[in-house]
Amino acid sequence: MNHFFIPFLLLLSVSSTAYAQKEKLNIIVFIADDVSWDDLGCYGNTQVKTPNIDQLARDGLKFDNFYLTASSCSPSRNSIITGRYPHNTGAAELHTAPPLNMVSFPELLRNNNYYSVMAGKFHMGPYARRGFDIMFEHRNENGDGGEESWVSSLKERPKTKPFFMWFASYDAHRDWGPNKFSGTHQPNQLEPPFYLSNGDETKADLAKYYDEISRFDFYIGEVVKELKSQKELDNTLIIIMSDNGRPFPHSKTRVNDRGMKTPFVMHWPNGIKNKNTSSKSLISAVDIAPTILTLAGIDSPDHFQGHSFDRLLTEPDLPFRNYLFAEHNWHDYEAHERMVRNENYMYILNSRPMQPQNGPLDAVGSPSFKELEILKDQGQLSAIQADVFMVPRPHEELYDYSRDPLQLLNVASLPEYAETLKSMRNILSEWMTETGDNIPKNLTKDWYLKEAGLIKTEFHNIRGEMPGQELNATENNAKGAF
Repeated sequence: MNHFFIPFLLLLSVSSTAYAQKEKLNIIVFIADDVSWDDLGCYGNTQVKTPNIDQLARDGLKFDNFYLTASSCSPSRNSIITGRYPHNTGAAELHTAPPLNMVSFPELLRNNNYYSVMAGKFHMGPYARRGFDIMFEHRNENGDGGEESWVSSLKERPKTKPFFMWFASYDAHRDWGPNKFSGTHQPNQLEPPFYLSNGDETKADLAKYYDEISRFDFYIGEVVKELKSQKELDNTLIIIMSDNGRPFPHSKTRVNDRGMKTPFVMHWPNGIKNKNTSSKSLISAVDIAPTILTLAGIDSPDHFQGHSFDRLLTEPDLPFRNYLFAEHNWHDYEAHERMVRNENYMYILNSRPMQPQNGPLDAVGSPSFKELEILKDQGQLSAIQADVFMVPRPHEELYDYSRDPLQLLNVASLPEYAETLKSMRNILSEWMTETGDNIPKNLTKDWYLKEAGLIKTEFHNIRGEMPGQELNATENNAKGAF
């Protein structure tokens, strides 16, 4: 039997942790769809209205440098629940699924007497279904935003077991649907991010996006009310996060902060005593699974590639990771990028520099993209706005956070950064080698024409070789540099 699956035999054993208690910890993960880290009030966005999330952040712990491993829905979500990098899940590309023998942390919770519910967007594959006692995954159950089964799930749970809830909204994924919060944000009062147009269509697009974030926030507030009424709030760990960046040009599918950085708020009155605190430690999405199991008093299996950051809940100023890694593979268009970040620098390797980075199909079809195209035709794009159209792109990018926290100036070619560039390049190369990553010659091609919306190419529905497939990366448990 391969050692990857031996943990099945060990998972019923419960370890003693600093959080062991008479009453087992309840856990709720709220995961938004396509929401950037800085699109919540508690992260400094003064335009969006998120009062419930902001209050949970004030009463809990906010993480300022929490990174996903993919800025693409299903690869990101599969990475989160398996504690593994996308190429190690066997599902590095959008709309692909890991093999049936992959193991998720919800399954391990369920094996340890947790009552487990998934309500909202699923998008993870058949293996993940083993992690849930019940699933609400249909629109008629979940409503347009994906949240309408959340409170009823809490009300109808068995009261004799601790619970785990994976509450996954469709908010704020395009297209913008019916929303009782429509009009909460007025376009003429909004200022779009500097990398988008300041035009009326972009402002209207952004307002509808913010309205969906407000709906996500509202239902989080309803769940908190229900927890209070059941007297379970103090013993429930609440996590609020997203799967990737906003569905606008420059964000979703990018490997920089605008794509990979997620909001991450933790609220747990019995375990987080220092309220209104934040941690600047570097943390990866692969660290979520081992942390949740540690807090639940369950041993983590060897196939998790992340590390538990449970100590940060009581000591948020502690350093954690030295390095973060992320990847971008096919998402509507051919792609292969890898990223490593440490405290001071971000390095990006792009093996497809002849591919522009317009964004995913939904961003390319958006009013915000169309206004950038108009500015391009008029010769009025700023340098950062023009980045989504640039071809060829740099094969390597290096950003200095001390000078350029927004990653606008690529310093890879500057002589004074030569040693840093070499070091970061080597760290990424070693991680790729150790974890079984590779650059297949036959990557999945573009399924749609660039800058043309839904026009399909001759390669539509044809898959190439998955990164890591040749090296059997699903059987590789190496963690890489930490």
